[in-house]
Amino acid sequence: MEGGKGGVVKHILLAKFKDGIPPEQIDQLIKQYVNLVNLVEPMKAFQWGKDVSIENLHQGFTHVFESTFDSLEGVAEYIDHPVHVEFANTMLPQLEKVLIIDYKPQ
Repeated sequence: MEGGKGGVVKHILLAKFKDGIPPEQIDQLIKQYVNLVNLVEPMKAFQWGKDVSIENLHQGFTHVFESTFDSLEGVAEYIDHPVHVEFANTMLPQLEKVLIIDYKPQ
């Protein structure tokens, strides 16, 4: 992988929740996602937001979630962490579309 394994890595998840999921349920899922930064040590920071673009090129994705890690090893540790696995098993079935990208900021 480009740039080696060390150095900051951003883990980006784009999501479109399934139609019919109540806003309260989406809010609860987001709160659980936000709390992962307190439970999974390699996760250094977390931000999220809703699409506000005027370009209308979102392809249906409505939410963006960004996690920050110190290394690719940190991302791997996060992915395999039992708390993350449990959350992913709750969150992913609620999504109609999901796209995940990891990148090293330049």
